[in-house]
Amino acid sequence: MRQLVIHLHAAAPPKPPAGQPCNGCGVCCAYAPCPLGFLLSRRRTGACSALQWGAADGRYRCGPLAEPARFLPWLPAPWARALVRRWIAAARGCDAAVDATPAVMSGDP
Repeated sequence: MRQLVIHLHAAAPPKPPAGQPCNGCGVCCAYAPCPLGFLLSRRRTGACSALQWGAADGRYRCGPLAEPARFLPWLPAPWARALVRRWIAAARGCDAAVDATPAVMSGDP
């Protein structure tokens, strides 16, 4: 089995089980971009460049959904939000087929 290390904020919530509501853990978007993230990031692998950490609520957010005017300025915000929600399958539950295990960090390298 292939292992990949993804770096997330230490305060990020743990990945929920598949099908459970999204909790903003960031695992899916840090692992690989969705089709919209592929277009925005211009990459097929690795973290989506539109993934944003929200320090105020301690969770990750989809940049185009949180700030549509910044990421999709050519679309009116209500349309952009509706399209992004559909493109990323928002409110459909966790669909990240990734087994996420928190790393144990030691003090000194």
